Amino acid sequence: MLELKGIFKYYSNKFVKTYVLSDVDFSVNKGEFVTVMGPSGAGKSTLLYILGMLDTFEEGEYYYYENPVHSFKEKQRTNLHKHEIGFVFQQYHLIDELTVYENIEMPLLYQKIKGSERKGMVCDMLDKFNIVGKKNLFPNQLSGGQQQLVGIARAIIAKPSLILADEPTGNLNSEQGKAIMELFKKLNEEGTTIVQVTHSEKKAAYGNRIVNLLDGRVV
Repeated sequence: MLELKGIFKYYSNKFVKTYVLSDVDFSVNKGEFVTVMGPSGAGKSTLLYILGMLDTFEEGEYYYYENPVHSFKEKQRTNLHKHEIGFVFQQYHLIDELTVYENIEMPLLYQKIKGSERKGMVCDMLDKFNIVGKKNLFPNQLSGGQQQLVGIARAIIAKPSLILADEPTGNLNSEQGKAIMELFKKLNEEGTTIVQVTHSEKKAAYGNRIVNLLDGRVV
């Protein structure tokens, strides 16, 4: 489903290149639940952003269902991301000017789903995540944990083929975190491919394969 070949990501000034990823080969089969682990600064989040087509790279090739993403124009990458990928961000990335309801609804607008169907799907998410009472609030009126739940609801509402999750339970209490991991496991069993970044061995155990990164390389 996904294949990265020889990926290099670096930042450069006149004198030096600082490598974030170095010669990374990484592949994920359809239906897998893969966990990426490694110390802070290993390049885990950068790898996830590249997979999600939210960041670029300097060298290498990226294939999504054998389509050469590295050759795509930005609009093609954006369309693929909108229709295929749900992304759970570590820093939430909710839209401040939109309510909880509107944030969760956003992916359905991109897919031009009809109003009545959208309403039912959003209400289902609000109920599933126990945030019905928060639907008219704005992100700055929520706790970190509540924002995380809204971000997860937004990521999964359109039933994406691929979920990319960057420390998806980092701001949740242990009970909420367990519930989210059980939800991911259920989605995976129903056919959704998942790649998560976590520091937690316990959370990693929900997946079926672990990839370790160290200093921008797969080890």
